[in-house]
Amino acid sequence: MAGKREPFDVVIIGAGPAGLTAALYTGRALLTTRVIEKGIPGGQLNETDRIENWPGFEEAIGAPDLMAALRSQVEKFGAQIVQDEVLRIEPGDPHRVVTPQDTLETRTIVLCPGSRPRELPAEGAARLKGKGVSYCATCDGFFFREKRIVEVGAGDSGLTESLFLTRFAESVSIVVRHPKEHPKAIRGSAILRRRAEEHSKIRFLWNCLVEEVLGEESVRGVRLRDLETGETTVLDADGVFINIGHDPQTEFLRGTITLDEEGYIVTNRRLHTNVPGVFAAGDALDFAHRYAQGVVAAGEGAIAAIEAEKYVSG
Repeated sequence: MAGKREPFDVVIIGAGPAGLTAALYTGRALLTTRVIEKGIPGGQLNETDRIENWPGFEEAIGAPDLMAALRSQVEKFGAQIVQDEVLRIEPGDPHRVVTPQDTLETRTIVLCPGSRPRELPAEGAARLKGKGVSYCATCDGFFFREKRIVEVGAGDSGLTESLFLTRFAESVSIVVRHPKEHPKAIRGSAILRRRAEEHSKIRFLWNCLVEEVLGEESVRGVRLRDLETGETTVLDADGVFINIGHDPQTEFLRGTITLDEEGYIVTNRRLHTNVPGVFAAGDALDFAHRYAQGVVAAGEGAIAAIEAEKYVSG
């Protein structure tokens, strides 16, 4: 009869930039490490074509290639990466991580489940994702130099993204679901609205929504529906940037880890959750999701791993 397994030093949930970087640090610290990822290691960066703002790479690098290299580096230092889905965690001494295939005991847990952009429900949007439909202006804006862009989302993030895109684009058209005079037309701050309204490259399309994203191999335009008359028009465009919010992948933590009203993980400045020995990093954090940058998530993964190492060593 097989003996009882020793608890892992660290179980990391999620293998995006935060989780893989955390595993790199814990592996180098000679902590026994298991990484659990329900999808493909690399997280949302797998859905980005090229990265031009990762430190140390003068030329653009394929995002999946970068994540594959990081995974190889992690495994070189001894961390085990398995494909599975965490159903729940059970705090204790040791903690337990429950999946459909296994129940693991571990001294510490690093939560890196990430978040997912809310996707545009319009016809064609999913098919053209990565082919002109983007959920990250910082990632992809550079590739739309002198192009016509449609921005969906008029909150702080959408207005900030639109202003950022004017650095590259010929024009940015912001689609707003309400009439101009409606109090909920622009959910962003007054200063951002003023900057957008005064910018020569930006125009607002009031009281309409994107009904369809048009194009075969790449975006060629959008079909807009007027919410008052029901009439549709076609607007030529080369790109559609969507910023209508994110959903943290934290349902499995509800009732165990403190979450904010939107479901993001609450931590202190050292990335400790409310449960001793459980840490968090990446886009599922209550503040980090505002940046949604792989390099930010990687830095937080390193911090969480260092804190986990300190906890294990007492």
